[in-house]
Amino acid sequence: MGTTPIRHGATDKVTGQARYGADISMPGLLHGKILRSPHAHAVIKSIDAAKALALPGVKAVVTSADLPVLSGRLVDVAEGSPLNPRFLSNNVLAADKALYKGHAVAAVAADSVHTAEAALSLIEVDYEVLTPVLDGKEAMVPDAPIPHDRLFRSEGEFFRPGGLRDYDDDSVPTNIASHFVYGLGDPDQGFKEADVVVEREFRTKPVHQCYIEPHSATVRWDRDGRVTVWVSSQGHFAIRDFTALVLGIPISQVKVIPMEIGGGFGGKLVVYVEPVAALLSKNTGHPVQITMTRAEVFEGTGATAGGYIWAKIGATKDGRITAADAHLVY
Repeated sequence: MGTTPIRHGATDKVTGQARYGADISMPGLLHGKILRSPHAHAVIKSIDAAKALALPGVKAVVTSADLPVLSGRLVDVAEGSPLNPRFLSNNVLAADKALYKGHAVAAVAADSVHTAEAALSLIEVDYEVLTPVLDGKEAMVPDAPIPHDRLFRSEGEFFRPGGLRDYDDDSVPTNIASHFVYGLGDPDQGFKEADVVVEREFRTKPVHQCYIEPHSATVRWDRDGRVTVWVSSQGHFAIRDFTALVLGIPISQVKVIPMEIGGGFGGKLVVYVEPVAALLSKNTGHPVQITMTRAEVFEGTGATAGGYIWAKIGATKDGRITAADAHLVY
């Protein structure tokens, strides 16, 4: 109290000595770029990278076919937080479907960023464009398009969605990943006792954290099978674990070296480019760096979803709330 301590790392940051994810440079470094779907919902029928691979300076092209097929069953990753490994992998590189505009479909490694960007336009993807699902409330109607044909619907409190149904489960496909109800007391009686009842509907829009530094990772896959990742993140052990999970290798083979972080606000806790850069490094024998553009950050990373809220509140004339009811869809 009563002092002005010097903030740790402040001198390095204001003098430009601090190194962030995109500041890594090493001999033989290649640059990666990611091809993203222009469609919000589409079946990926085929990917032809022959023309891209023929471009001088291009060293490798990878797709989801280069990743192991992971389980669609929920696993506990930390402190009771469930995760679907297949959803995580398919978000890194789309498998059968592109599920949103900006979904990663393929990636290129080349000797320059410009060559990698040029190669993306040469990758031929055959899409079967489907009707997208853009609103949570509309997604629950009986004839709504189904992005995940085998989505598991969970029922109960304190449960996060994301699993797939067993193959012998022939129940009707749904877009409802999780449904839970919180109840206390007798709302019907509470509304009868109210002097005033107010009922409203609200709609919220997707919101992104808008951290200043875009996602960037540099990965070197050594000949002994060890993978080193230089990255700015909010959870380096989580990045290690998720990278190993998506690549199908032991976590003991992955080492994550933390760099300075230019903001995260909860948006840099999962992997996006790290496994992709690792695949490209494995296929080329060179370290590979992938840095997102600002547009890629907005389209390809995890903004909070928009939602629909219906709320009803009853109160007496002296301001005592007697009942409340709400229906929230996200």
